[in-house]
Amino acid sequence: MPVKVKICGINSPAAFDAAAEAGADWVGFVFYETSPRYVTPARAAVLSGRLRTGPARVGLFVNPTDTEIAEALDALRLHALQIYAPVERIARIRAMFGVPVWRPLSVENWADLPEDGGVAAALVIESKAPAGAGRPGGNGVAMDWPLLHDWQPQTSWLLGGGLTPRNVAQAIRESGAPAVDVSTGVETSPGVKDPALIEAFIRAARAQ
Repeated sequence: MPVKVKICGINSPAAFDAAAEAGADWVGFVFYETSPRYVTPARAAVLSGRLRTGPARVGLFVNPTDTEIAEALDALRLHALQIYAPVERIARIRAMFGVPVWRPLSVENWADLPEDGGVAAALVIESKAPAGAGRPGGNGVAMDWPLLHDWQPQTSWLLGGGLTPRNVAQAIRESGAPAVDVSTGVETSPGVKDPALIEAFIRAARAQ
């Protein structure tokens, strides 16, 4: 079964078009103001409106208020919410909005890996943020991929963190990931997506 791919941090027409044309399974819009990939719900709606079908749309939030989530959902259809928040909050959001919630999970060792996703529809596995990092994710730091190879959770999951067109094939082989999530690895500078790198990343991932 082909590895699925999410291109996160979409904030330009060129990035959206490249992800769609290369066959990404998901595109992610970042609704977190301190990120260089931040877009407003209105901007995300304009970008999403470039194509009626194509990749599923995912909204990324960091400790959002109910109002922030509602504003995004009012602006455009989001197929999933990727939310950095406590587990209890994720359960409440899922119940309130009726949209699948993905839970990012920072992993350092085997003990950090759960048997299932709990209330989350999927887990996004990534390395712990470096000390002093201003964001919980999107820091371009790779994790110990072989740590995940024998992990068989009872839920869907994606591998993120530090992936690039050059290393994604190795990451998939060593981790056994069924899906991958990339943002910084397809940029020429923070927040600036490169269409050629997006295409190369998806091609490399799908070759596995």
